[in-house]
Amino acid sequence: MKKCVLLFLAFMVLACPTGAFAQDLGTPPVVTQQKIEIALYGREASGGLVERLARVEKDLFGRELPGSLSERLNGLESFIIEGSLGQPPMVFKLGVCEWSIGHEVYSQKPVSTRISQLERVLEGAATEDKPLAMRLERIISLLFPDQVSWAEIVLPANYVFKVSFVDTIKPATAKKGDEFQLKLEENLIVDGYLVAPKGSLVFAKIESVKQPQSFGRPSEMTFAFEYLDPLGSETIPVFLGDASVTKAESDETVAAAIGTSLVGVAALGPAGLIGGFFVRGDARDIPAGMPIYLETAKEMTVRAFPVPEGMLKKVQSGTDGLQAGSYTDSEDGVSEDIGDDWEELK
Repeated sequence: MKKCVLLFLAFMVLACPTGAFAQDLGTPPVVTQQKIEIALYGREASGGLVERLARVEKDLFGRELPGSLSERLNGLESFIIEGSLGQPPMVFKLGVCEWSIGHEVYSQKPVSTRISQLERVLEGAATEDKPLAMRLERIISLLFPDQVSWAEIVLPANYVFKVSFVDTIKPATAKKGDEFQLKLEENLIVDGYLVAPKGSLVFAKIESVKQPQSFGRPSEMTFAFEYLDPLGSETIPVFLGDASVTKAESDETVAAAIGTSLVGVAALGPAGLIGGFFVRGDARDIPAGMPIYLETAKEMTVRAFPVPEGMLKKVQSGTDGLQAGSYTDSEDGVSEDIGDDWEELK
């Protein structure tokens, strides 16, 4: 636990020179607290701000920490979500751990739930009476010989990747402004660096809806595909453009799933970040699981996980992520059949 506390204090030192001042002028402390609670627990807590902050610190480290309210909040935000120059945050490390044994990440679930799931897979039971930061460090020690690191890389523009709809969208009930999510169906790896694992979420919203009409005339929906949420703290703008439409048309599986309902409004380009779906009158819904391709809207610098060579070979030789136990073996305390256990907990 002492190691985790020292790590947090290092985050606080790096975050506070400009971070505390920026928060005073910008983001209210209660908003930062809400962001931290949603990441850890999946919901906002009740009570006064000081009480809620102390609860988070005890859950993470087993005790309250020194510093002003603003310093502690900035340190926690860096430690859990944002990271620092040389140290990735909890959510990054957690995603790498999930990916290393379960082939994908589950970023829609809160940190506390994901840590418990990993513990049950690796050790048979969750140690929920111990601090979360210490529990994650133990998981990392079981899976990796060294600490999880990250590095800055350049993600190119128009990088095409496959996603699928998380929920069914019904034109008959959809409204302008409705938000929805898609999830990554393949690992986004650039030059040996994992930017976003399978399961990473793409956030989107409905831009316009034209209801289905008589005589089989189709409904029409236009979507704004906004961004991909990767391992790092950046958000990656995405859109449905020429390259992604061409890829969808050349992929027989995707083309068959979409049928004639896909029309890319590529003329708008990355600035509009718009893609169009025209749904036939006899196929009114866009079902959960329907695949499409999207692409990155611009070149940008992101922080990614440098995949070890042995791990990378297994990814490249396989069809879908890593094999269970690919980076560790029974001598490290990790069973080689953990993949089956993970499937039961998903």
